[in-house]
Amino acid sequence: MTRMSIRDALNRAHQDLMAADDTIVVIGEDIAGGAGVKGGAELGGVFGVTRGLGAKFGEGRVIDTPISEASFIGMATGAAMTGLKPIVELMFSDFIGVAFDQILNQAAKARFLANGRFDLPLVIRTTMGAGDSSAAMHSQSLYGVLAQIPGLMVACPSTPADAAGLLKAAVGSPDPVVLFEHKGLYGHEGDVADDLPAVPLGKGRLVTEGESATVVALGAMRHAAEAAVTSLEARGISIDLIDPRTIVPLDLTLIANSVKKTGHLVVVDEGTDFGGFADAVISAVARDHFGALKAAPVAVTPPHTPIPYGRAGEHAWLPHADTITAAILALLDMQETA
Repeated sequence: MTRMSIRDALNRAHQDLMAADDTIVVIGEDIAGGAGVKGGAELGGVFGVTRGLGAKFGEGRVIDTPISEASFIGMATGAAMTGLKPIVELMFSDFIGVAFDQILNQAAKARFLANGRFDLPLVIRTTMGAGDSSAAMHSQSLYGVLAQIPGLMVACPSTPADAAGLLKAAVGSPDPVVLFEHKGLYGHEGDVADDLPAVPLGKGRLVTEGESATVVALGAMRHAAEAAVTSLEARGISIDLIDPRTIVPLDLTLIANSVKKTGHLVVVDEGTDFGGFADAVISAVARDHFGALKAAPVAVTPPHTPIPYGRAGEHAWLPHADTITAAILALLDMQETA
């Protein structure tokens, strides 16, 4: 086991994959940029994830692009259709809007429209998340939007091992996969097996085990929820904390089995509070396992507003450990007094 950050785990995973398979190419803005400048060093993208890949694998496999998301995601989609395995870095998930036709109508549907005559091993890595005052157009968590599109797989790692493992699994998928990486977690460290094993798409993780309630959370919210769970342990309240890791496909079996045990469900979601991930989980549990619920499920989400720029406003907008704790206590109190 080695302790490393999410940034370093992703970089190592890129290196392992590219060394093993010369059909893998990495595409994006400034993913190598600067390497050709005298005395310059590779930028490795705005968050440094791909640093060093250009020097190791060359400009034919690590391709800096113009600032045109529609063109390079379209190019990567075509490349995936014709035998390459592109890993695309889309700087911020907010920019999905610029390339939405390529993702929604081309990448997601190509295999279906071709009746499966070819695979489409396209991976789009992108960032999400508030908390660093990047404002409304650089801080959204849009995994719920893409999860609504048939033909796409969507994952959100929260640990270094899962980040590397999901990337490896994504490259091996015949369908396009979008990885949402929380930009506030790139420096988060954890233990990773030396061989960086793949993490199966569609398999969630039970982070903590308990009897009082089921809490589902991903990305940075998984860590906020874990802090809430720790604080509740002192009150004798034990929690099944589930990190789905993959949104599509979603490990509903893991969630359902937990709810059948606890009878209570809280979903923590940094995405939208209307029609988003939390709504989807609650809807599925209420539809298929209504009899297991002892009280109405609770969603802990930000307000349905653009993300504030000012630090105080952004802090108030985001769910935190204390708001998650309060939601769990309110749910359990509701049951106790019913």
